[in-house]
Amino acid sequence: MTSLVGDVRMLRRHPVKGFTPEAMESVTLKAGAHFPCDRMYAVEDGPSGFNPRKPGHVSKQKFTVLAKIPEVAKARTKYDEDTGVIIVEAGGEPPFIARLTEEAGRTGFAAWLTRFLGDLATGPLQVLPAPEGHRFMDHPQGFVSIINLASVRDLHEKTGRAIDPMRFRANVYVDGWPAWAELEMAGRDIQLGGARVKGVKPIVRCSATCVDPSTGDYDMDLPGDLFEHYNHMHCGLYVSVEEGGELKVGDRVQA
Repeated sequence: MTSLVGDVRMLRRHPVKGFTPEAMESVTLKAGAHFPCDRMYAVEDGPSGFNPRKPGHVSKQKFTVLAKIPEVAKARTKYDEDTGVIIVEAGGEPPFIARLTEEAGRTGFAAWLTRFLGDLATGPLQVLPAPEGHRFMDHPQGFVSIINLASVRDLHEKTGRAIDPMRFRANVYVDGWPAWAELEMAGRDIQLGGARVKGVKPIVRCSATCVDPSTGDYDMDLPGDLFEHYNHMHCGLYVSVEEGGELKVGDRVQA
């Protein structure tokens, strides 16, 4: 594959797994580390088997995520990394505010979410903080995720329906690459702004992409569309950070 050049159009973090993506203008990536402030917390929907003393990968189906409970998208969250405070709003109700860095705050958020989701959750709900060095990722090697916006546009052209790129819940959204070029980048070095990353594997899409991120409606079958039009269910690329550096919107991306 010849050298491919694009640029970063959007950066997103997801402090609580399954909840609102938050826009970032710049981040500092560190070698061997996850995307900053991403999937730092997860809401366990009944016992998950997660052991904080020996953290390991746990299936997303053990948590309150869009693939399991689409209505989670209706709870809009905003996290302050400096204070650990989360603000949650939904359906015109008074905002819920708590400090997730404290057990009382996590317990309060779980109680609020239990009332909000009602019978949709299996429960009991518990907010889990990620131990040092761990994140609640969908893939054990999925430290940072990239979406190629040209691929999303190509899928839109095939289906005839507008597709919000936020459905893919990635960290980095790149434009300028040919559609689907990212599917051939496993093992390839990529210069991502001031950082160097290496492709790990294409991302298999699940039913979370079927949910409208702004309404919580289950209104598309994107895994089915991918399989119908391309004979696979991939969209996006997991990468690992090999050399740290600053990454900001507008930065050059070269693979």
